[in-house]
Amino acid sequence: MPIINASEVGSFAYCPRAWWLRHVEGLEPQDTEALRRGQALHRRHFQGVRRMSLLRTLAFLLWGAAGLAGLILLLSWLW
Repeated sequence: MPIINASEVGSFAYCPRAWWLRHVEGLEPQDTEALRRGQALHRRHFQGVRRMSLLRTLAFLLWGAAGLAGLILLLSWLW
């Protein structure tokens, strides 16, 4: 039974198709410069996605705080 190391698991998690082409078909990337550019673009895109996710969470928290403040203000006027 073959031993699968952590870097192979990471490679598979990143792109199962690329893992399959390299480890099953035995193919290696030919245009390494394009591959590096693509990886850089993916990293930059992921950072943008992560940033937007954090901003969305912050927006929900601020909306919740504003709603709670509005509810407290409304209740203080009613009492």
